[in-house]
Amino acid sequence: MGQKVNGKDHITIASRVEMANSIIPTIDLSPFFKDAGDDVKKKAMDIIGQACSEYGFFQVVNHGVPLGLMSQAMELSKTFFGCPGLEKFKSSPGPGAPLPAGYSKQPDHSADKNEYLLMFPPGSSFNVFPSDPPEFREVLEEMFISFAKLGQLVDSIINECLGLPPNFLKEYNHDRSWDFMVALRYFPATETENNGISEHEDGNCITFVVQDEVGGLEVCKNGEWIPVIPTEGSLVVNLGDVIQVLSNNKFKSASHRVVRQKGRSRY
Repeated sequence: MGQKVNGKDHITIASRVEMANSIIPTIDLSPFFKDAGDDVKKKAMDIIGQACSEYGFFQVVNHGVPLGLMSQAMELSKTFFGCPGLEKFKSSPGPGAPLPAGYSKQPDHSADKNEYLLMFPPGSSFNVFPSDPPEFREVLEEMFISFAKLGQLVDSIINECLGLPPNFLKEYNHDRSWDFMVALRYFPATETENNGISEHEDGNCITFVVQDEVGGLEVCKNGEWIPVIPTEGSLVVNLGDVIQVLSNNKFKSASHRVVRQKGRSRY
């Protein structure tokens, strides 16, 4: 599995600019998918560990999620959110779900300006999928499965970075039935406000984010808001409160937010 970066084969463990330039580190995960030497994997884990302790955020390439699938999911997401409101609300959540699986839109009075489609693992009785576009469900379920596999890998890497007993995080987080995935659309900013999602920390273990080219995700580090620059084919990884607590604050659950642009939706 390979990826071209700036026209060249991306074979380095990580590309990183010094902290003074406030760039979120990017790590190549390909050593974990092939028979790479332990020293190569250790270098990658060292960089991941440093990113988790400094930022609570990093980006990954060569991560095992098919790039064509990511692109297809993004395009179908744009198609779905471009449907009339009445059509989208046909996929509204049913009763009893712990989170609103299906289509929802933030209330007009909310400080967060977005709409979203949420799903639990494929096969969950809570899931509500739109019928248009017709292939959206299949692509979402494929994405979910790919993210779940990557989640297990990242769990194992963080487990080792923290020096936890083997498989500790896997066993701690053994019930994956409440994992969820969300497709989001943030509306264009207005003349008076540009908030997409207010400053917050995630309450879970790990979150993956696929950004489009619009960007807008920002991470707070030492009181400074650092933009997470979108890179084609990359995934953003951020740690949640559970990892921060389990690590006795060695690893961060960083505050982050989404800032909207004028004239453009963000997906």
